[in-house]
Amino acid sequence: MTYDLLLAGGDVIDPGGGHIGRYDVAVRGGRIAAVAPSLSRDGVREVVDARGKLVTPGLVDMHTHVHPAATYWGIDPDPIAWYSGVTTWVDAGSAGAYTLDSLRAAACGFRVRVAALLNISAVGLTAADGELRELANCDVDLAVATIAANRDLVCGVKVRMDGKTIGGNGLEPLRRALVVASAAGVPVMVHIGVAPPTVDEVLRLLRPGDIVTHCASGLASGMRRSPASGAGSGTAGGLASAVVEAHAAGVLFDIGHGSGGFAFDVIEAQLKAGVVPHTISSDLHARCLYGPVFDLPTTMAKLLAVGMPLDQVIAAVTVNPARALGLPGGIGTLAVGAPADIAVFTVEDAEVELVDAHQHRRYADRRLVNEATYVAGRPLPAQLPAPPKPWIPLTEAQRSALRLRTERVRDLLTTPLVGPDGLAEQFPRRTSA
Repeated sequence: MTYDLLLAGGDVIDPGGGHIGRYDVAVRGGRIAAVAPSLSRDGVREVVDARGKLVTPGLVDMHTHVHPAATYWGIDPDPIAWYSGVTTWVDAGSAGAYTLDSLRAAACGFRVRVAALLNISAVGLTAADGELRELANCDVDLAVATIAANRDLVCGVKVRMDGKTIGGNGLEPLRRALVVASAAGVPVMVHIGVAPPTVDEVLRLLRPGDIVTHCASGLASGMRRSPASGAGSGTAGGLASAVVEAHAAGVLFDIGHGSGGFAFDVIEAQLKAGVVPHTISSDLHARCLYGPVFDLPTTMAKLLAVGMPLDQVIAAVTVNPARALGLPGGIGTLAVGAPADIAVFTVEDAEVELVDAHQHRRYADRRLVNEATYVAGRPLPAQLPAPPKPWIPLTEAQRSALRLRTERVRDLLTTPLVGPDGLAEQFPRRTSA
């Protein structure tokens, strides 16, 4: 049996495909051809020694913003994907009905896979906030028709329910998003933040399979039990009863770290109460790319730091988001026949200091360092990210670090790749007789 690629002897964690242990992973024609403890090397075009490495399905980041030329928040995913292992990027509401064609055109130019949650506001995220202040933009019929015409791209509906965004419209944008999602047969992802509305007002409207992102937000009013509410209205973990009840009823909790959506004390209270996030996403965008998020593996390390087991963390960034959104063809798994999207990591056993959105710190005893990222069996090439847009707020420390990184890259590229002994005469001169 011939293969295009064989990753040999890696420590595989593939919860969706049922492969946990030391395996060879074979690729043919851009798809997983075989996963077994020992596969023949005969006729294999390329064998990669993966011994001592962690091999997972390509990561699925369920909350990102990848519409860089048309929105306040957007970034190009390719320069981050090649060093982070994220092969499927779900754009969470950058585009609404008016701008989805533009997102599609951008996605066609990326090497990674892109799926989209359609913003209930037709204008999408062209600005920092406020897209739901004008209810006329939340056109139910238009959104339903847009999803029907773009089922290959759109896998859900996104709505941001915080005071800065909804203005005086209360819960109406969420209600309209739910009508659209019900008609299209897709889930709603709801961003929670600064009230109004409160968390319990949002959660009581959600259906099983709907997604609440920024689930460990320290900004969302009503997440924690109020001290004045009495012991009977909350849980042992300090959470409001509505949060525990929604989780038990099948509402899916997604991390969605971002610039302000993740607090260590909140996730620790949730885990104490048995409210485990179903998915771990970065909410990676132009304001958090340089910190506090950086990338999805860093976000994963934060969940390891608060006690989630590694296999559970891997499931939350592979098969769980893929199934929650109904992504096609075995994405998020290494099942035979699935797209050969693969991530290879070194697991570094060392104390890692990590920070949440509010400068609170925790320590993990390990971190995942990406060694290679494959999409359809091909490694993503190295690519440098674009500089930050002028509207992105950065600290002087961040600006200084970016300048230093640019200087290091310049130094690397202006130094000849090899010396004379590393060269060969490409066009030999003829010697006269």
